[in-house]
Amino acid sequence: MSNHYFPTLPGLNWSNKKTPIWSTNIQTSSSGKELRASYFSYPKWQFSLSYEFLRENGEAELQALIGLFNQCRGSFDTFLYSDPDDNSVVDQIFGIGDGVNTQFGLVRSYAGFVEPIMAVNGTPTIKKAGVVTSGYTITNNVVTFATPPANGQQLTWTGSFYFKCRFLQDSMEFEQFLYHLWTAKKVEFVSVK
Repeated sequence: MSNHYFPTLPGLNWSNKKTPIWSTNIQTSSSGKELRASYFSYPKWQFSLSYEFLRENGEAELQALIGLFNQCRGSFDTFLYSDPDDNSVVDQIFGIGDGVNTQFGLVRSYAGFVEPIMAVNGTPTIKKAGVVTSGYTITNNVVTFATPPANGQQLTWTGSFYFKCRFLQDSMEFEQFLYHLWTAKKVEFVSVK
């Protein structure tokens, strides 16, 4: 994974899309009975953004987006995206201590569905039984405590996260509509695991 970040740019239209994607194999017998196998334990998220304007002079928004696309070499490399409407949690439960385990993966809940996060943004606040704690490290979104949390101790975190993504295509179209003003009608990318 690269350390590129998707830029925060003005000019974002309201016609943006966020789509959960699952992978299911369905086989139907001659009697009509179905056998289904789900290949994902949590969804990939596909984003489709549209920018009404990107300035190329003083603010260099056009250069920031084209620069990221070229640094990623289209769909080859990944970047971190902070979804403006879905990028943080408050007192999110991510484990229950059992007195033995010291490692717990950070997760987020979306309408009751729990999935792992792919990248932490900043330094989160970790609590054991509602009390802010220290004595832990976070590596690859896994919290490792120096001593195992006590049996039944609820572990929560508060903080921000990123989606780890890649562009969907190896080309992106930009259109100039006024001097130093451009549009990008379709900026598409998908989260990766």
